Amino acid sequence: MNVPSYFTPEAIEKLQTAEKKIVHIVLIATKPDIIKQAPLYKELQARGEMVLLCHTGQHYDFRYSGGMEEEFGLTVDIHLKIDGSLHSKIAQMIERFGEVVEYLQSTGKTPIPYIHGDTSTSMAIGLGSYMHRVACVHVEAGIRTLTPKAELYEKFYADFKAGTFNWDEYYQAQQVRDNFELGSMEPFPEQFNTRVSEPASGYHAAPVELDREFMLAEGFTPDTIEVVGNTVADATFQAIEDSEKSTIFETYPQLENGKFVRFCIHRRENTQDKKRFTVLIDAMEKLVRSGESVLLISLFGTEEAIDKFGLRERIVALVDEYPETFIYSDVWPYYRDVIAAMRKCAAIATDSGSMQEEMNILGVPCVTLRFGSDRGESVLAGGNVQAPPIDSDFVVEIIKGAMSNQQMASVGNIYGTNVSKRLIDGVLARVDETTGLFHTEEARLKLTSITE
Repeated sequence: MNVPSYFTPEAIEKLQTAEKKIVHIVLIATKPDIIKQAPLYKELQARGEMVLLCHTGQHYDFRYSGGMEEEFGLTVDIHLKIDGSLHSKIAQMIERFGEVVEYLQSTGKTPIPYIHGDTSTSMAIGLGSYMHRVACVHVEAGIRTLTPKAELYEKFYADFKAGTFNWDEYYQAQQVRDNFELGSMEPFPEQFNTRVSEPASGYHAAPVELDREFMLAEGFTPDTIEVVGNTVADATFQAIEDSEKSTIFETYPQLENGKFVRFCIHRRENTQDKKRFTVLIDAMEKLVRSGESVLLISLFGTEEAIDKFGLRERIVALVDEYPETFIYSDVWPYYRDVIAAMRKCAAIATDSGSMQEEMNILGVPCVTLRFGSDRGESVLAGGNVQAPPIDSDFVVEIIKGAMSNQQMASVGNIYGTNVSKRLIDGVLARVDETTGLFHTEEARLKLTSITE
């Protein structure tokens, strides 16, 4: 079989000279992927395993990808170079990674792909692998959205409208598991992606016990699930060390005192819904006008929504009127800068998934700008609280309550340490040189004694 064009010449040379049959393929695609997969890639390298780094091209801008590849010292071995609309990118990933798997199998190698979280890359690579009887390692497996029940939101919003809203009571209610329900398909399409990734995987690396419980309830084999923590912890602790090199406060000296809210809106269910997006932008503006400092980190989706819903003039006017307390910025390319700034801020208001984890590790109050959270463990632990995009004044009230709540900042790290080591230990203990992590039914049932 001809070598697919996605391989670099250096990667082909590595494959041709490698004695090991198992080839670990670490997939990266989005900014969170790079942050969370880099520690695994480094761990595999340190152990002398045959490992290749594959970039699908889902995120390609220097601010979203290249800067961190440089920062983490990553060299891409396989680049799928996808482009176009979302459905087109997904189709390309399935087809092109399928070619990668076919080539490796034709040379007698056994591929072990490492897919991460709830990205389109995770779903598509999982599907492309599984069609070739190759099972993946699902890093950050089992993340499911927990949503407060309707009656909880109705009660507290009614209290708010009546002027009797009690922030502490609301905060405590969000730490009671019985107040939540499963079943949400938001964030979109991430909840779909993570659910499809699970059956395509032979090893499920669950960040916390809650995620393992979700998968067991869905019928996944217990032997394939292991609670190892979240690799974001490894990346964050390294970035804390590296943050001493950050120059971000030279660029934005207004942030150094730490009395600011980092605001970020990029999820499709928020940026593609005029009412939700406008509620959140209104809340941000009200924070600024009430005297709070706000750092708005604007992603591609944010920018598209600002223009689509006619909010550009308002944002520009806010920058002009509050140059010292409203900072409007593109995504920063280096993780050390992000961590340096977030370590100081008063609170985070975000619809991101990964930031809910990072804030727990950094001890910063987090407000999730969504109806539910796919990091429900951080909500139940008390480091995170949800602000549904239904009323800008309600959102402001929740954010201001979080800014002054010391309990949220003292929850402690729930995502572990040395996670990459534990995860790779789990993979290597399970991998078969011929079948990798793919399990036949007789193997799953442990019937080898009567089927051999």
